[in-house]
Formats: sequence, C-alpha cells, structure tokens
Amino acid sequence: MSAVAALRNAETATDRAAARPRSVARPLLYGALVLCALLTMLPFAWVISGSLRSLDEIRSDPGAWLPHHVTFDNFVRLFATEGFGRFMVNSVVVAVIVVAGNIVAASAAGYALAKLDFAGKRLAFGAVMAAMMVPFTAVFVTQFVITVDLGLADTLTGVALPGVAMPLSVFIVRQYAMSIPDELLEAARIDGAGEFRIFFRIFLPLAGPAVATITIMSFLTSWNNFIWPLIVAQSMSTYTLPVGLAATSQAAAHVTDYGLMLAGAIVVMLPVLLLFLFLQRYFVQGISGTGMR
Repeated sequence: MSAVAALRNAETATDRAAARPRSVARPLLYGALVLCALLTMLPFAWVISGSLRSLDEIRSDPGAWLPHHVTFDNFVRLFATEGFGRFMVNSVVVAVIVVAGNIVAASAAGYALAKLDFAGKRLAFGAVMAAMMVPFTAVFVTQFVITVDLGLADTLTGVALPGVAMPLSVFIVRQYAMSIPDELLEAARIDGAGEFRIFFRIFLPLAGPAVATITIMSFLTSWNNFIWPLIVAQSMSTYTLPVGLAATSQAAAHVTDYGLMLAGAIVVMLPVLLLFLFLQRYFVQGISGTGMR
C-alpha cells in the first residue's frame, strides 16, 4: 500500500509540475494577443477620432487621439458632396460583378482543377500559381491596353473585369475541393447528373466555407481598389468610392480636407467590416480547409 501511495503522490507531483507552466503560459499568451489586438486597432481609433474633428483642429494637433470638440460636420459634408451617391452605387455595382464572377468563374475553375481530368491540367494549375506571384504593377499596362481594345475603358465593366476570377480565389476553391470525397461526385454521375448540375447542386453547397472566403476577399479587393479604377475610370460618372473621395477631398489647391477624407474612410470600411462579421465563421473554416495557415 505504501508503494501505491508513493506512486500516486509522484503522479500528483508530476501533474502539478506540468500544470504550473501551463498556468503561466496561458495568461502570457492572452496578454500578447490582447496587445497585438490593441496595436492593430490603434490606426482605426485614430481614423474614427479624426473623422469627429474639424479640419482646423486636425491641422493644429494632428497627433491627438481624442477630439477636443466632437463634430459630425465631416459626415454631413461627405453625404452632401456632389457625386457621392454615384460613387457609392458604382462601387456596389463593381463589387457585385467581382464577387459574382469569383463565386461562379473562380469556383468553376477550382472545381475543374481539383475534380476533373483533362489535358493540360497541371499546366493550367501552374499558370494559376504563377499568376498569384506576379504583382499587379507588372501587368496593369497590358490589362489597360486590352481593356481599351475591348472598348471597356471608362465603364464599370472595365473596372470590374480584371477581378472577376482572381487566381487566389481559384487556388482557395481548388484546395478546398481536394477535401471533398470523389465518391460523392461519382455517385451523382452514376445517377445521371451532369457536371453543371453536380457543380451547382452538390459541389457549391459543400464548398460553402471556401465560397464565403473568396466572397470576403474579392469584395475587399474590389471595394478598396484604387489604382485600377483611377486608371480606367476617366470621368466622375464611373469613379468608384475610393477614387471619388480622393478627387473631392481637395479643399483647395494642394490642400487636402483630412476630415472629409477620414469620414470617407469610415464609410468605406463599414461594409467590409459588416460582411466579415457576418461570414467570419465560414471564413475561418475556409482558410483552415484549404491548409492556408
């Protein structure tokens, strides 16, 4: 009995020794995460503070974190700005085209690369991987020439076209599709279902997390895009929200209305934040399902 009691005491001491580092590491981990979160939120806090300050106050004390006199005049002037409604509508239209294109075209390409056998499959996947590595600045001249040749310059279609099937979206769907059992699709083929029916009725519902992921990423890319709309949109009637805000935030020659710009940044940020909060759970599942850790 004494040997058994000694053994139990030794096991208890070992468990306590093992639990002690864990009890210390957990608060340190949470503290580090909270610190990182606060550092990440600092720029957003300054943007919110700046949007509630007047232009004179921003110029006199640009580094202040809290407004001395809270005012909503920047938002009032923003919504009263000529063309603001048009900029908003243009951004929504372009974002809808880009998101819909990625859900259909990029998902179809990812499905084909993962579940179909065809000549040049490896070459096609290699082209997708290579396209992910090429920076936008290396191809935007070629994209602009093609857009002009197609007669899509200064149109919302031309603004949205390069983002309709992003290589990253194809890669995410392809990686997620690899985790879906082939037997499920083969059973549908045996029952007489065609590839289009399998794709829309079976694959897309199963690939919900991946679809949510590319929805968030494509919407974010389209909504915040500035360089490409600035190049293609040649009139205020086709400006998207970021380009329109940059064009109308000039209070005078070489003077920027920072209050108006910061209020516009809040308006631009809100749809992305709401979409992410709504699809956050599916976004995490999609990222973990593709192996992008």
